[in-house]
Amino acid sequence: MPNLDLPILVVDDAKFSSMVVGRTLRNAGYRDVRIANDALAALKLMEQRPVSVLIADWLMPEMDGLALTDRVRQQDEQINHYTYVILLTARESVEALAEAFDRGVDDFIYKSDMTKQLIPRIFAADRMADRQNTLLRANALLIENNRELESSNIIDLETGLCNHRYGRDRLTKMLRHAESRGGASAYVLCGIRNWQELKRKHPPTVMSELAVGIARRLSTLIRPIDVLCRVGDNQFALIAYFPNSDHCTATAFRRVFDGINHKALKTTAGYISVEASMSLCKADAQHGTPSIQDMEQAAVHGLVDAYETRRFTETTPTLGTSA
Repeated sequence: MPNLDLPILVVDDAKFSSMVVGRTLRNAGYRDVRIANDALAALKLMEQRPVSVLIADWLMPEMDGLALTDRVRQQDEQINHYTYVILLTARESVEALAEAFDRGVDDFIYKSDMTKQLIPRIFAADRMADRQNTLLRANALLIENNRELESSNIIDLETGLCNHRYGRDRLTKMLRHAESRGGASAYVLCGIRNWQELKRKHPPTVMSELAVGIARRLSTLIRPIDVLCRVGDNQFALIAYFPNSDHCTATAFRRVFDGINHKALKTTAGYISVEASMSLCKADAQHGTPSIQDMEQAAVHGLVDAYETRRFTETTPTLGTSA
């Protein structure tokens, strides 16, 4: 049975088009349908009360559907929510659709066939949004439970990520795994180089929001099999394994680097941009197994270079330097 109380927001600068969509939804029995005539009005409505499904025209003045999707994803990060985004479009090129999916759009409805497609797509959107938000709530509950387990001392209480102690344990196991199975271990250190500058501008509450936002952003950008830890006030570590050593390069993590640098994070003080530098320390099993101290030392040296050059640096550990 469809959830007729599903919160839906329709955004279209053409009032006739938005009225048609709204009327179609209400005729199907949906009771919680709001309408906005531009993207900024839509964002204000969503700040007041989140929605499960957003239906927006792709082409709108001032802020189009793709830019609106970017802002919605930033809002979702802040409140730990998922909004299913559907764009209304007349564009059918593969390149345009690929770009939209890459920007976070979930689905499309072609205007030429809107009356037939709308309600079935809403059924699917309802299921997907409900599933995603159920998972987010469950994950939030798990994080909260983990925070209560201070005695285990493996959780960073501010962000809910694993801490330095846990990261070192996983790195040790990853190195041993590569030693026995081949391949390469990766220790990627991500540092926020303008952190101290931001601390001088903003109170601790905002910096805490920023730390949580960075943690959430990084969590969405890494592979599910990788491990993400907070290893310092402004440093995060990504631990990964590659069966094929040739695949363990900075290119494999470029999406993470771009994702943290190119989109601002929303806080109660407004949108804040962070300047992140990253270094990849790669340990190839064919060249011997370094200690975790060797890995950390090489990664820190690489991060220092990354701060100076503002590039994603790559380095390898020198075996036995920490002995």
